[in-house]
Amino acid sequence: MRARYGVPLGITAVGAAGLLYAAGFEARSFRLRRVIVPVLPPGMRPLRVLQISDIHMVGGQRKKQRWLRSLAGLRPDFVINTGDNLSDPEGVPEVLDALGPLMDFPGAYVFGSNDYYGPKLRNPALYLIEKAQGRHGLNGNAPAVGAIHNPWEDLRDAFDGAGWLNLTNTRGRLKLDGVTVELTGLDDPHIKRDRYAHVAGGPDSEADFSMGVVHAPYLRVLDAFTADGYPLILAGHTHGGQLCIPGYGALVTNCDLDTDRVKGLSTHTAEGRTSYLHVSAGCGTNKYTPVRFACPPEATLLTLMARE
Repeated sequence: MRARYGVPLGITAVGAAGLLYAAGFEARSFRLRRVIVPVLPPGMRPLRVLQISDIHMVGGQRKKQRWLRSLAGLRPDFVINTGDNLSDPEGVPEVLDALGPLMDFPGAYVFGSNDYYGPKLRNPALYLIEKAQGRHGLNGNAPAVGAIHNPWEDLRDAFDGAGWLNLTNTRGRLKLDGVTVELTGLDDPHIKRDRYAHVAGGPDSEADFSMGVVHAPYLRVLDAFTADGYPLILAGHTHGGQLCIPGYGALVTNCDLDTDRVKGLSTHTAEGRTSYLHVSAGCGTNKYTPVRFACPPEATLLTLMARE
């Protein structure tokens, strides 16, 4: 039996079931990944870093808010927020409610394009077309004239008020029980707001450990951090591909990073140096494409260990 226009009913049913799973179950199947990174100087005590990214908060996402609040029970040494907190101009209060318990811990943040600008409704078919053209994916393109302004200033003021370091094209330091961690951050390369020249020069020799933080892992940024000698770089933005094929993986990264490194821990080499790179798959989606497949939403607890 066939549906109209020659589409088999079986295929239609499978497609509908897949969409229901991707939107109704997997996109709300939050989980914590744990990663060990042997990156600290010899003899230094371990540090536990909670990375949250790509929350893309939309009003009414109560389960996401409860899950984010529960992460405070991990009691990390510090929190890194790699941006794209919003997918709705009205979402700031809910983001702050969800992150409230985590803001009691030392932390730092960078913003992504969706913190600055609201998403625009686009044809999901562009996801694959733009992949073929080597362009962007479900996260959307850089904002055009007339883009919706998100109240990112309210987020900034709340994060700053909680003592989190604003790493917008600048450096900052966290002092953690006798350990000094230097953080060097960039504004979002996806919309060309990164200014590496403002932070160039490599780690501060007076810090016990230094790392780079950025929203979107574009190669120009990874090259710069790595060539300057940062042993670890944290990023988000990719959503882990968001729609993946089981046994194959991601189709897109929404930047010029290769799909083999679309999420999780990997390495990056530039000018004879190698850094660890961790890309979070994030815990949200653009409000107009609220689906995930073979790529559940996540946060990551990274345990930084001393090198042998």
